[in-house]
Amino acid sequence: MTQLVGRTSELARLEALLAGPDLPDAPAVVDIAGEPGIGKSRLLGEVCARARRGGFTVLRGRATEYEQHVPFQAFTDALADVDPGVIAADPGLDPELPELDLLLHGIRRAAPGDTSGPGGVARFGLHRAITAFLTRLGGRGVVLAIDDLHWADPASRELVDHLIRHPARGRVLLVVARRARQTPTSLTAALARGTDSGDVLHLALGPLPEEESLRTLAYDVPGREAKQLYAASDGNPFYLLALLHAYRGGARLHSVLTRPDATDAVGVPNGLAVLLLDELTALTAPQRRVAEAVAALGAHATPAMVTEAIGPSLEEATEREATAAEKKAETKAETKEAERPNEAEAVREAKAVKAVKAVAAGEEVEGAEEVEEVLRALAARDVLRAGPGGRWVLRHPLVRALVYENTAPARRAELHRRAARALARRGAPATEQAHHVERSMTGWDAEAAAVLEESAAQCASTAPATAAHLLNVVLTHLPDTPGHDLRRGELVLARARALGVSGSLRESRDLLHALIETSGEDLLPLRTEAVAWCAVMERHLGHSPEATALLRRELSRRPSPASGQAVSLRLALGMSALLTASYPEARADVAEAVALARADDDCAGEAAALALAALGEAYEGETAAAVRYTDAASRLTDALTDPGLTDLCESLSWLAWAEVLLERYPDAERHFTRGLDIARRGGRLHVLPHLLTSKAFVHLTTCRLPSALEAAEEAETSARASGSSDLLAFTLAIKTLVLLLCRPFGDVTALTTAEEAVAATSGSKGWWPALAWCMLGHTTFVSGDAHRAQEAIMTAGGGRELPLLQPSIRPGQLDTLTAAALATGDVDQARRSAAQAAREAGRLGLGGQRAAARRAEASLAEHRGDTDRAVRLLDAAAQEYARCGQRLWEAYCLLRAAPLVQRTGQGERAAAMWHRAHRIAVGGGARLLVDLAELIRPEAIPEAPAVPAELAGLTAREVEVAGLLAEGLSNQDIAARLHLSRRTVETHLSSVYRKLDVPSRSALTRLMTRIGLGVGS
Repeated sequence: MTQLVGRTSELARLEALLAGPDLPDAPAVVDIAGEPGIGKSRLLGEVCARARRGGFTVLRGRATEYEQHVPFQAFTDALADVDPGVIAADPGLDPELPELDLLLHGIRRAAPGDTSGPGGVARFGLHRAITAFLTRLGGRGVVLAIDDLHWADPASRELVDHLIRHPARGRVLLVVARRARQTPTSLTAALARGTDSGDVLHLALGPLPEEESLRTLAYDVPGREAKQLYAASDGNPFYLLALLHAYRGGARLHSVLTRPDATDAVGVPNGLAVLLLDELTALTAPQRRVAEAVAALGAHATPAMVTEAIGPSLEEATEREATAAEKKAETKAETKEAERPNEAEAVREAKAVKAVKAVAAGEEVEGAEEVEEVLRALAARDVLRAGPGGRWVLRHPLVRALVYENTAPARRAELHRRAARALARRGAPATEQAHHVERSMTGWDAEAAAVLEESAAQCASTAPATAAHLLNVVLTHLPDTPGHDLRRGELVLARARALGVSGSLRESRDLLHALIETSGEDLLPLRTEAVAWCAVMERHLGHSPEATALLRRELSRRPSPASGQAVSLRLALGMSALLTASYPEARADVAEAVALARADDDCAGEAAALALAALGEAYEGETAAAVRYTDAASRLTDALTDPGLTDLCESLSWLAWAEVLLERYPDAERHFTRGLDIARRGGRLHVLPHLLTSKAFVHLTTCRLPSALEAAEEAETSARASGSSDLLAFTLAIKTLVLLLCRPFGDVTALTTAEEAVAATSGSKGWWPALAWCMLGHTTFVSGDAHRAQEAIMTAGGGRELPLLQPSIRPGQLDTLTAAALATGDVDQARRSAAQAAREAGRLGLGGQRAAARRAEASLAEHRGDTDRAVRLLDAAAQEYARCGQRLWEAYCLLRAAPLVQRTGQGERAAAMWHRAHRIAVGGGARLLVDLAELIRPEAIPEAPAVPAELAGLTAREVEVAGLLAEGLSNQDIAARLHLSRRTVETHLSSVYRKLDVPSRSALTRLMTRIGLGVGS
């Protein structure tokens, strides 16, 4: 191996990471970036070698230029290095797990669109599965190295972004190498964000130091020539070594030294390209053909596939080679100068020729054996190297690129065509055939197009960018004739959908605009479907007014859309109106959608329209109407099967959010859980952010902060992937509130997130931007900036009375405005805000809203010195929150009330309030409330009471589990509350039954209630 030169400081930093990759604040990702040939792969190899010596498991993969549309290719390559022996030897790794089976047997073979088997892992589910697998493998220490990341397929790039944001736990280090100038912008941005946050260590490799390079590498070259070579190489070690090799071999380097900007088709200086190709000229024709086949086959370059790919097209060349080999052997025999090793070489060459002739004649078995001989001969010349899985690779990607680019175009197409046919004969899924089918298409081929369309359908859920690319290939070759108009329109619509899901919202919208305008009378249904999807794109781009106008125009066309399509259009219209705070203008349209779906006996459409109506009425504060619609939507939805809801699974998001606003948290959880499952299995990934934010909010409100943060972060990842700034603002707003409650005092993460949420709105108006401003107001108030808090909330609401905010969230915002006004000395404004909160909450008639208004009144009472009234109001608020299940805010009210109660001389009551609030906060991971409890804890409040004698034999966790069971929680609820598995809870309960000698749950509940640790404690 070539000596590593000039990378001392980089190696030192990497050595430190290998010594402690699981240390707090240690970067989880190393980003090695630089120009081609600068030594990225060499440094990566050195890191892997040192990691292996240190006992790490090293998984090394490489992205390739010619598989940029093969989903997860880079990670498939890396996971091929997993040693099954390591898995079998580690009891913590279960080889029977479906996701492990998926990872170890190749992601691309899993047929992403198939959800019936282990391959049925949706796009972000697959990300989590890989992270979980690395976490489990990380107990031994893992270095996951991905080379040439700039060539990675979009799915691999998304996975890298996920691993930056959600790194695997334990001794796991991701090291990537890439060309900085060729890295896609989205990947560069993800790595830059990680660098800014400290999660990524960025190593930018520059030119090698001239003096050290020449002293070490050019020690035998005269000084003047050495400096010329160094200058021509720009300090690039690959170019320098190639030039030195050429120099020492007597090559004339004048053109290279004087024209360093000269490049060929693959971006390599012409002189170097000629140099590298020159060594291939010594190959025999069969050897060149095999090398070309390996270059074209890429990950499929097994001996059997090479045999099939070279095919009978070699017949003429092999005849010539056979004649040349025979003459060469005869000449050596006649001159009697041939030595035995040379005779053996002649025999091997003759066998190779015979092998290719056999392949041409269709003799598969003998041909495969002889091709193996050719492969070994190429390996002996270091043209080929053995890769994982029995496949062969050119010794360097640059060599592969040069061989591939210098293969005749017709020959390249034929190699890919044969590879595609061979894979089809083997029954390989369309996703595996697609790469070769695409590369072999030189004109319209209906069978090839069908393979690409099938592959696109399978990729749509896990790699939508790949699906969009494949559909574009079909569209490029599709004949532009009237007979193909319908198919072209369907393909454009499918491509637009794939682009939209993958985050290319503008490109999707532009395609749909063109389709809408070019669809004639014979394509009206297609145009209407395009309008409905285009409205979604416009809405996500923050163009809800444009979406509304487009939908109104389509609904006014004659003839009118079919009833089913009219339902879709009116649902889109209602959702756009919600986001622009103009739902009353679309109320009649949503009602019409309900009627149309009902008349058509379209249960799924009716359920969706009812769910949207429920959300719209809850949003507007029309509680009675919202309850009626919610009940009706829930009954219909619950009666539908999952397949029946797949196309309209967004309705589960609407229903769940309506139930959240109506404070029906168990129902909301049931529906968003089902929605998440359907969306992931059915590839409806654009719905995930809405469902996940609902989950995050419910888990926050019910005081399950760790799971709330997990859902909020996944929602953020999905929103970023969509490319929608408004959707990102919405998810970041929800994440802000979660971060505020789960981080300690003084942590600025929530404030930073709130500011990013507001920045993402770009000044737009509507529900999501308003929510972002509200969360900025709450966060700045907690951080002590009351003036900024007032400004942010009033910006969201359009004034002091918040006229632009939906009624369903006004009481909570008015509570914060009341407290902020008191903090700034504006008592009159505080009174007005508190009074308005009471009026708004009274109209809504919901317990949580009444509690928020009482909190505002309590702040005023405490400011006036009326402690008794403040205590009564806070106690009433806590009870309201407890009744509707808002445990987080119950704990908050109790913590506010406890010191006031202590002030009135009721120490025992204050202690009970404080201890209950503290227990809720600790159990739910609400770090902010835990810190608040410690700050306001009066000295007179005693420690938690000792465990009763009857429970002395239980562990602290067993006491906690028994107490929650006594409160009426199921085993699953207890597991969720304590962040344990259900099996762990059952184990604890079995131990409790045994230790306390109680026979049943009811008996345990009676015992816990009798000793005072049951309901209400």
